[in-house]
Amino acid sequence: MITVREMLIDDLQQVMVIENANFAVPWTEMGFFSFLMRAEAMFLVAEDGNEIVGYCGLITVLDEGDITNVAVKQSRQGEGIGKLLVSELITRGAKAGVTTIHLEVRTGNEKAISLYQKMGFVQIGIRKNYYENPVEDAITMISTT
Repeated sequence: MITVREMLIDDLQQVMVIENANFAVPWTEMGFFSFLMRAEAMFLVAEDGNEIVGYCGLITVLDEGDITNVAVKQSRQGEGIGKLLVSELITRGAKAGVTTIHLEVRTGNEKAISLYQKMGFVQIGIRKNYYENPVEDAITMISTT
């Protein structure tokens, strides 16, 4: 059974394996650590037993939040873990007073775009050459609670 909980520093070893497997330009362990220390940051992990199978993060400023990353272990993709994580992030953000959530997603990441649209996010713009390795535009999306 998959449970969602707040990310702990002790989770970083497993999180980094997923991060490095999913992103050409991954965050560093120190990058995660520094965000975990910030009161305005909310990072969640999806756990199946003792195995972390996904994670996501939200940085808040007043009543707005920005989803920093969503990643699922490649062997577990397609099981609804990403949706579970984003849904829980939205719920917890709303409880913390977040009314608007922003995110960026690669234009070529059709699965993620479809997921976000199904969850109520709408496209509001494009950021040219936002990503590197490979260089790709980002679609900016927003959801209001």
